[in-house]
Amino acid sequence: MIIDAHHHLWSARHAGWLDAPGLERIRRDYTLADLAPHLAETGVTAGVLVEAARCEPTETAEFLSLAAGTPLVAGVVGWVSLTDPDLPATLARYRRLPGAAKLVGVRDQVQAVTDPAYLARPEVRQALSRIGAAGLTYDLVVHVGQLAACAEAARATPGTTFVLDHLGKPRIADGPAALARWRAAVAPLAGCDNVVAKLSGLLTEAGPTWSADAIRPYVDTAVELFGPDRLMVGSDWPVCELVASYDQAWQALRSCLARLSCDERSAVLGGTAIRTYRLEVGS
Repeated sequence: MIIDAHHHLWSARHAGWLDAPGLERIRRDYTLADLAPHLAETGVTAGVLVEAARCEPTETAEFLSLAAGTPLVAGVVGWVSLTDPDLPATLARYRRLPGAAKLVGVRDQVQAVTDPAYLARPEVRQALSRIGAAGLTYDLVVHVGQLAACAEAARATPGTTFVLDHLGKPRIADGPAALARWRAAVAPLAGCDNVVAKLSGLLTEAGPTWSADAIRPYVDTAVELFGPDRLMVGSDWPVCELVASYDQAWQALRSCLARLSCDERSAVLGGTAIRTYRLEVGS
């Protein structure tokens, strides 16, 4: 089975971040009806629907309701604030919603936080522990400069499984020197057994002149550091449409994984996501 472990859906009127310059290409509604043909054409069995920076509990409720009605959405990564004083109550409310069985993880937009000590705050560490205790993963949407803090947080909360989105957003477009900087930053996080990583968002980080060759060193390094059993793939659609189509994103990733054994590719293309997110996917 092939799982797209990271995609989004959104209504443009609820996604204020789309007003930023340079995002005109994706400044529209994206629905399940838009996604379904892409899954069929690329042979993807199902996907994991991830919160899209709306940062509202209503988005999670809408995603769970949608997931309840289709096998194409195998899991939902919803939104929570790590500084929510009522986090246990928020998670409990999610568990009572239609489609709650497909809530597999949560995340917040940590990439936008400027406090370098944010992930070390006692209330944040407690929140991360509570998320793990609730049987949910925590997706890390962060940039390279935050990876050291992520490693410290992962070591401090071993009962929580962390999923690193987009490999921590390496600055691929900056050229060869970016690879060494990113490798040094991500290696300590990869050394934490409770961390899994997503091969996603890489074409966007490579920019309009992306190529499979440009992202291959990052994929190879991720395979080396995390191993296939702690890697999963995601299209990051529709964000990927800033530079590439859904099909192009998948073709590039498959090209980079071609050197792996059949079992290793099976893990990266589906097995890791199914195990990490505890997905129930039909045959």
